[in-house]
Amino acid sequence: MSGHQHTHTDHTDSHSHGGPAHADDAHPDWAAFGELLELSADVHTPAVEQTAEWLRGLLGGPVRRALDIGSGPGGATCVFARAFADAEVVAVDGSPELLARARDRAARLGVADRVRTHLAELPEGLAEVGDAELIWSSKAVHHLGDQQGALDRLAAALRPGGVLAVAEGGLSLRALPRDIGIGRPGLLTRLDAMQEEAFAEMRAGLPDTKETVEDWPAMLAAAGLTGARSRSFLIDLPAPLDAPARRLLHADLTRLSDHLADRLDATDRATLDRLLDPDDAAGVLRRPDVFWLSAQTVHAAVKPR
Repeated sequence: MSGHQHTHTDHTDSHSHGGPAHADDAHPDWAAFGELLELSADVHTPAVEQTAEWLRGLLGGPVRRALDIGSGPGGATCVFARAFADAEVVAVDGSPELLARARDRAARLGVADRVRTHLAELPEGLAEVGDAELIWSSKAVHHLGDQQGALDRLAAALRPGGVLAVAEGGLSLRALPRDIGIGRPGLLTRLDAMQEEAFAEMRAGLPDTKETVEDWPAMLAAAGLTGARSRSFLIDLPAPLDAPARRLLHADLTRLSDHLADRLDATDRATLDRLLDPDDAAGVLRRPDVFWLSAQTVHAAVKPR
């Protein structure tokens, strides 16, 4: 499986992929969403930069090697390469196409000399990635049946004093007023509930899935790490939203409307059709009240020396 940052949820991402997090099936074709995932990486970059600075304060020493597990097109990979100037940063993903995008992104941003890519399916490929002082994974662990087992493997790859950070959870995206003047008020809240149902079905269908209380700090502690803590990072883009973020929202809602088609009633389906119509003044590409407000929660802990 390929990692990702989701957009309309969480829960990015975004991995670094884009697309609705709770609407993914068990085997999504992440490469098909390459452009969307790159847009998501751009929108989420400020939050990842803030995360990198927070993690710097948790580390017990310099970072010589960092791993981005489920890297997608390399948004976080490149942020960490810029934040930790002496580090080799390895993008690990199961999609050759997305790793090619990660290499191209690193070249555009001038960090190609310190960015490496490693093709690996998760969780089996975790045994191949080597060790590091910093291991980052955004929205990838929840696509693995045994989430605690994945954290155990990642913790084992940490060097003493190193930090494992996982981006899981947060606050769902809000991008429209409660009452948008068409359809029934509260559309995004209803979509959240549908996504939760779809996410539970996705989890249930994963190979070797195990029920887990998703207390991420407790799970990091169970993996043998210490000082587990959590922090949320806000993405706050007020109306009127700029063109790239509007395109991301439009693509995100398009995929969401397709994936939830069997769960939508006729009224909400008609509302989404209007929101996605590029020629409709009430659509997200044209209406002036579209914004972007979401939060990404990161959980981090340290490997004892």
